[in-house]
Amino acid sequence: MPFRPPHVASAGARSAVLVGRRAELATLRAAVAAPPSLVLVEGEAGIGKSRLVAEAFAAPDLAGTRRLVGQCELLQEPLPLSPLLDAFRLAGPDLALSPPSNPVIGALAALLPEIAEHLPAPPPALADQMAERHRVFRAAVALLDHLSPLVLVLEDVHWADGGTQDFLAFLAAYQPTELSVVLTVRSGAGPLPIREAFARAPAGPARSISLAPLSLPEVAQFASGILRADVPAAFATSLYEKTGGIPFVVEEVLRTLPEHLPAGEIPGRPDALADLAVPTVLRDVLLQRLAALDHEAQEILRAAAVIGMTPDEKILAEVAGHGPAEVAAALAQAQAAGLLHEHDGGCRFRHRLAWQIVYESVATPSRRWLHLKTARALQATAGPRPVARLAHHFRLAGSAVEFVTNAEAAADTALAHGNDATAARFLLQALQSGEPAGEVRVRLAVKLGKAAVDGLAHTQAVPILERLLATEPLPAHLRGELRFALGRLLRQHGEARAGYLQIEDAVHDLADRPGLLGRALAVLAAPDTVVDRHFSQHAVRCDQAEEAARRSGERDVHVAVRITRASLLLEQGDPASWRLIDDLLRDDALRSVPREHARACLNWAQAALHIGQLRRAEALLDEGRRTVHQAEYLRVAEVVEFLTAAVDHAAGRWQGLAERLHGLHPALESPPQGTLHFAAASFDTQLLRGTVLAATGPAREATASLEDVIALAGRAGAVWPLISARATLSRLLLTSGDAGGAASTATAALVDVRAKGNWVWGAESVLCLVDALDATGRADEASSLVDELAGRLADADAPIARAALLSARAVLLRAQGSQRQAERVLEAARDRLAEAGLRYQEATVVERLGRWRCERGAADGGRMLQDALRAYGGFGADHDVARICRVMRNNGVPIPYPWRGGRPSHGQVLSSREHEVALLAADGRTNQEIAGDLFLSRRTVESHVASVLRKLGCRSRKELQAMMRRLPADLGQDVVRLGRG
Repeated sequence: MPFRPPHVASAGARSAVLVGRRAELATLRAAVAAPPSLVLVEGEAGIGKSRLVAEAFAAPDLAGTRRLVGQCELLQEPLPLSPLLDAFRLAGPDLALSPPSNPVIGALAALLPEIAEHLPAPPPALADQMAERHRVFRAAVALLDHLSPLVLVLEDVHWADGGTQDFLAFLAAYQPTELSVVLTVRSGAGPLPIREAFARAPAGPARSISLAPLSLPEVAQFASGILRADVPAAFATSLYEKTGGIPFVVEEVLRTLPEHLPAGEIPGRPDALADLAVPTVLRDVLLQRLAALDHEAQEILRAAAVIGMTPDEKILAEVAGHGPAEVAAALAQAQAAGLLHEHDGGCRFRHRLAWQIVYESVATPSRRWLHLKTARALQATAGPRPVARLAHHFRLAGSAVEFVTNAEAAADTALAHGNDATAARFLLQALQSGEPAGEVRVRLAVKLGKAAVDGLAHTQAVPILERLLATEPLPAHLRGELRFALGRLLRQHGEARAGYLQIEDAVHDLADRPGLLGRALAVLAAPDTVVDRHFSQHAVRCDQAEEAARRSGERDVHVAVRITRASLLLEQGDPASWRLIDDLLRDDALRSVPREHARACLNWAQAALHIGQLRRAEALLDEGRRTVHQAEYLRVAEVVEFLTAAVDHAAGRWQGLAERLHGLHPALESPPQGTLHFAAASFDTQLLRGTVLAATGPAREATASLEDVIALAGRAGAVWPLISARATLSRLLLTSGDAGGAASTATAALVDVRAKGNWVWGAESVLCLVDALDATGRADEASSLVDELAGRLADADAPIARAALLSARAVLLRAQGSQRQAERVLEAARDRLAEAGLRYQEATVVERLGRWRCERGAADGGRMLQDALRAYGGFGADHDVARICRVMRNNGVPIPYPWRGGRPSHGQVLSSREHEVALLAADGRTNQEIAGDLFLSRRTVESHVASVLRKLGCRSRKELQAMMRRLPADLGQDVVRLGRG
């Protein structure tokens, strides 16, 4: 789904589309369109009753229907017939055009002085008050009949005065044939006197339309309509839990968020909902409902809020100090007021905000006392000790010692069930409480280090572990364990080098703990972490890890080391890696630990992509995905998404790829100044995003994205994205005509390659440097480098590196005048990539081969260029399409439709190319700069700009800039319907 930047609706605005009410809306429209009819629209406060009625009359077939609307008010002494009389006052203009003749209608004149001049003269007063009231009722029915066809809408009839209720019962018995009556009623507000009369109406029983809260998908759709942005599942879930699916509450929450968060960040920040203050309007409404309860019910409900969202009635009776009957009566009152609702046979706060409002209404000293009473009551219950709830209540009661004890127990329970995030949260709270000291504090910190890696609490855990290491005198084995934990957290935090150094420092301290030592050494053996550790050093660490695993006798440590060994071999393209991987995948020792199994598959899938083993990567990703799902291993969900996108990119499945990448790891787009809060997956995602942009354009955005990766990965010391990003940037600079910049960037990548010692990763950089030197007539300078690459690759089974080596050799051969031999070598590179299924890389080699053959006059050169063009077009690689079209024009090769130009004028519709030009022009780019970005001539750009201005009705670039700013950013790349007004 394409991403749409948010635009938060202004105060008073609402979703433009009615969500989740299709059946109810159809029922209401059908009833109104077939008078005489009676309709009751029912639901709790804020559920959207009035919105449904308003939406019904927005339909074209009902938009012209005459209707009168009256509003019942919550008054201590409501005026008799007030909502009906308010509705009649709206009929003044109609009555002026067609005054009623029925004399009984004159009985309303004294009640409606504003329109009395349009009514018959008042009849003489009657001595009998009941008779006078009956005549007024007859007069009202007669006036409704005179105004018919008509729809009478009365809102909030649960607040109607007795006279209005009696009139509605009278109206049901004597309803005019062309009158429809629609009443909105709050459910749970007590018995409605008119129900029996409406059920026995001569025209047929009233139709009842009950509105339920929105479901989770409907809340997502509703929020998207208000924010005008696609809402991620995490945000929608948090919003649903916060609001209970009540539209009014959803709207109020979404109106409040922009006060605390920039509009563009709202959909991606579900955490913002957790600490959100209750919207003022909603607070006032719910506090009013709370105040309407009697004093005893208020006390009990406040105690219920301290207990939680779903208070246990037995615990509540003990905490509140009231009997079961009093508690039941209080909960019934609260349910009638809309503060609670029935849930699984008990009572639950209507939504989290209702709970929050009642909870915050409890004075702080009383709140602490109630939390303590709740904890004591929970301790006295039979069955397993509810340590998580006890920790919560003791913490808020201020009982630090009891809180830490229960928090640690709750963390242990969570870890045992694989819920690392919850465990990390309890441990963080315990360590931040200030209570634990000495061994207890270290023990908690060690547990936190283990939980936080998978629990995503590394941002908060890192400073705690750093402080402990700096201030506590620790024995060696504990110091080593803390350093190992800190190192893993720093790596997860995105600080690859700092984490690696911490783990190196831990090795000596862990000498007497071979199991933990084996795991630490296995991490140090992983090759894709730091820049300045050679592959030979990683191999030594792997040997040391195997020895430590042997000493430990722990099977899981031995498996972890074998996983690392397989990764180390795989990244070098060593065929032996596949034998080891296949053995491990069949080993029950790995399969019995789902998380380790999932991590191994995902790591190997990524390594397979690094070297170009696409089919193996796909198979490993599939197995990893299944294991992640079965183990509910949520932490790696984004890794699975990234690898899925990376596999699709390698396989040439680019449809929607850019939009998918945009939703992954958005934090990398705007990192906090001076910080590195990004895991390796974030770097990889940004690298893939830049790689896609390099092919699809604009070149300026691709360059910026790749430069960001280089800067951030360089600061973090993460070697893999650094080398690959520099190679990709080098290629982009070369295709943009900057051979010097391309050579410099490729040379920087090769410095990292030499330091790392893995030339499989460096082959693309070698090819980029050879091409850059060839562009300046110095290809011969790279001869020794290509020979070195060939020697370093040896027997590596790495299709990308092998194809790059063949291509580099072909460039050298061509520079030496061996044109046909160069083409044969290049054909071998093409075939290797085709066999590997790497369609995009294959297309680039076909383009090069076609260009070379065109330049020497070979007959099949043009066909090859056309094949490459079609491949690029299928990928949506507009940047490559623009470049190859220029090559084809230069060589006199016909450009097939739709790339040859000459499209229909599109009327007021921008073509794909015009849309691209419009965006760049609106961004302040000159015609010359646009021409460079899109590989077009300046004259062609001038023509496109003129066409854009004409189609959009803009007189200048300044007007174009203003218009493009107002347009959604997800306008289609194929056709874009635009126009002034």
